[in-house]
Amino acid sequence: MDKIAIISIAGRFPGAQTVGELWSNLCAGVESIAFFSEEEVAATGVDPAVYRDERYVKAGGLLQGVELFDAAFFGYSAREAQLMDPQHRLFLECAWEAIERAGYDTSKYPGRIGVYAGATMSSYFINNVLRNQELSSSTDSFQLMTGAATTFLPTRTSYKLNLRGPSLAVTTACSTSLVAVHVACQSLLNLECDMALAGGAGVLVPQKQGYLYVEGGIGSPDGHCRAFDAGALGTVAGNGVGAVLLKRLEDAVADGDVIHAVVLGSAINNDGSAKVSYTAPSVSGQAAVIAEAMAVADVEPRTISYVEAHGTGTAVGDPIEISALNEAFLAQGPLERRTCAIGSVKTNIGHLGDAAGVAGLIKTVLSLEHGRLPPSLHFERPNPRIDFDGGPFYVSTTLRAWTTDGAPRRAGVSSFGIGGTNAHVVLEEAPPAAPSGPSRRHQLFVLSAKTDAALDAATGRLAQHLERHPTLSAADVAYTLQRGRQAFEHRQVVVSHGLQDAARALKERDPARLFRSVKAERSPAVRFLFPGQGAQHVNMARDLYMTEPVFREEVRRCAEILEPQLGLSLVDLLYPADDQVETMSRKLDETQLAQPAIFVVEYALARLWESWGVRPDAMIGHSLGEFVAACLGGVLPLEQALRLVATRGQLMQRLPRGAMLAVALPQGDIEALLGPGCALAAVNGPSHCVISGTAEAIRACEATLSAKEVKHSRLRVSHAFHSSMMDSILEPFIAAVREVRLRPPEVPYISNLTGTWIEASEATSPEYWAQHLRRTVRFADGVERLLEDRGALLLEVGPGATLSALSRQQPAAKERAVVSSLRHARAEQRSDVASMLEALGQLWLAGVEIDWAGFSARERRRRVELPTYPFERKRHWIEPTSAGLAAARAAEPEAPAPAMASPGPRPGGGAGVRGATQRDRTNHRRDLRECPGR
Repeated sequence: MDKIAIISIAGRFPGAQTVGELWSNLCAGVESIAFFSEEEVAATGVDPAVYRDERYVKAGGLLQGVELFDAAFFGYSAREAQLMDPQHRLFLECAWEAIERAGYDTSKYPGRIGVYAGATMSSYFINNVLRNQELSSSTDSFQLMTGAATTFLPTRTSYKLNLRGPSLAVTTACSTSLVAVHVACQSLLNLECDMALAGGAGVLVPQKQGYLYVEGGIGSPDGHCRAFDAGALGTVAGNGVGAVLLKRLEDAVADGDVIHAVVLGSAINNDGSAKVSYTAPSVSGQAAVIAEAMAVADVEPRTISYVEAHGTGTAVGDPIEISALNEAFLAQGPLERRTCAIGSVKTNIGHLGDAAGVAGLIKTVLSLEHGRLPPSLHFERPNPRIDFDGGPFYVSTTLRAWTTDGAPRRAGVSSFGIGGTNAHVVLEEAPPAAPSGPSRRHQLFVLSAKTDAALDAATGRLAQHLERHPTLSAADVAYTLQRGRQAFEHRQVVVSHGLQDAARALKERDPARLFRSVKAERSPAVRFLFPGQGAQHVNMARDLYMTEPVFREEVRRCAEILEPQLGLSLVDLLYPADDQVETMSRKLDETQLAQPAIFVVEYALARLWESWGVRPDAMIGHSLGEFVAACLGGVLPLEQALRLVATRGQLMQRLPRGAMLAVALPQGDIEALLGPGCALAAVNGPSHCVISGTAEAIRACEATLSAKEVKHSRLRVSHAFHSSMMDSILEPFIAAVREVRLRPPEVPYISNLTGTWIEASEATSPEYWAQHLRRTVRFADGVERLLEDRGALLLEVGPGATLSALSRQQPAAKERAVVSSLRHARAEQRSDVASMLEALGQLWLAGVEIDWAGFSARERRRRVELPTYPFERKRHWIEPTSAGLAAARAAEPEAPAPAMASPGPRPGGGAGVRGATQRDRTNHRRDLRECPGR
């Protein structure tokens, strides 16, 4: 309970739009600091006299696309997006990505997710919104405030992402985001939430502005940060956003989460007043927080082999930080020299202000995960004021493997804020992941987006990802897509038999494999169709029996109940050995075995669908199939339904044999053709009926129909059901039904006799069930009733697709989803599992709510990292007007450019906004000279 897993990371950094790009840059030793031309600086409104000053440093870590945002995705209007600080917008995107990358859908997640984050004061509000006087004066002040104030960043995230845990704004200047991580960990340990999102944002605009170098201040004279080097004279500002998703370790392991690293312990404190000034660093304060974090983590300093330092690269601050590390690490005794590497991400991307701490944390997590230590840049000679010889520390200057003596890799991360709030986190590499378990041979991949263009982009991203990661488990990929992605309106599915097959289908966009649809506003009702006798065949649903535990358990349970009455096991009948297939096929043609076999398969199939969350709001069964509907609807308990179906089949088996014929004619034309010994057995569609009678009578009908060139075909049955040939068993069957306790239906279904909704008086009448096997089946009328609900779809639950084909003949079925569960007996090359998954995919495309947890309940699956949502960003930006800029200049006396603070003039981090007044600038320069280590 005292360890916290980092299950996802996300961020935007200078030169890197993703954490993957950041890692590539770190390994390559890339410095992502941009240097601006005078024209670029002038375009931001800086006075030429300022940027031509030789002390003016035209450098900074730029963040690409700060003006872009997918407002529609998050439900904002263009005007709302324009008024919102880019820090809010970027953090929203990172929060979404972090949660989605972890494989969670916040709309379905039952637990509480907390948000702990902070951001730099809004320079966008000051420099852009307020300086567009026409817009700002015509906008409600409350809307301006909520769009700009960093206080609202975490709660806005909670609101938009439906996160119901604590939501707290953290503000401790440069250490904000690492303090947020600590607070999030404590909240998890206190059981205040089940997952926690922590991080920060630091984005200053205009971005292409520099700073005035002040000797002894925090700003570098040339735009490079040389942490711990003899030539270190300061840092440089960068813009960025970062977020991590945290979870109690035992929960993360149990839930099959990706674990990037583990937080063993963390601590925060404040320097108090025992230091030179309010903005100055403190050896004792830093040492104390590092020692406390190690104590909380219960680790010895010698087990930590890397520290991501605060590392601002100042002449005074770096020695103070190493002194503090030495004091904390050597408190229990001396350590070997050069056993713990140190580095600073600020040498790569600059100082990200309120996002600096989480940037260092993310770098360290990536290092632990990949087992490599990237170089800390620009280190040539150690700062002579740093006592490297007196402790275990040395600067990591080259990319190298992170080796240990066999113990887990461990690291520390520091972040110190102006005002003295210090944070330190102790990390450990993730434990080995438990392997996934076996799964289906075929998998269902689901994708969705809010627009068709975004769905196209998501398809391409996933195809590329699968090609690049061929060792991923196809089952885990499918599982993550099903459970870890929110389902939007534009949807796509593909059934694959392996990862490469899925990648190929996605890449080629094969319309025969990839199915797309736009979900209706209202989720459709599902109505089950149960076939009758004639659809049976040996090995029907065999793949499901072999691979789906729910289906197999139901079949076995039913077979055990029936075995005494049938004298054999239905399992042996349905799924015989290869050398018994022909024998069992002949037996399955016998009515006394065919009827219970069909019932069992359809009942088990319905229970499988229900375990996947697909439950009918209404049903219809064709002849024998109505018994399945009655059983599922609560009229007949399973055991009694099975025995009654078996009795029905045995009674019919004793009758003289007959025949049945399907005819492609409407009811009116059929009745004129019926001769002696024939009856209208079923009206299945507008031009599809079935006649029943003696073999001789049916042969005569066949001759007549052939002469008239009317399509017809024999049914695979042994007797003439629904004809006068059934009359002799009506009374014995009534007697059998009277032995059963019948109840009114709990789920509505259609009566075959009336073609409309069954009444309780019918369902509970033994005479009804006798007439049910004698009279005409009004299936076409019944389907017409089912289709009266324009939002309903039909699902055939049984072998083959006969009822689906008949239902599509109804005029009301046009442009309606009619789905069959299983392959036809002659479609031998098609797997039953693939058929079921295709059907499940069709239901999901139509908007049916699937219980994905139930779908994978009997498997041991792991979440895997997959591409996140492809945001469709557009420019949402307010430019300052000429009048606004002129008014701002007129309000300021002439003065030199502001000096850089923490690390450039950074609101909320100890310095003012670019364009601050002369008094503000003077105060900031005074504070900066007093805080060389920040």
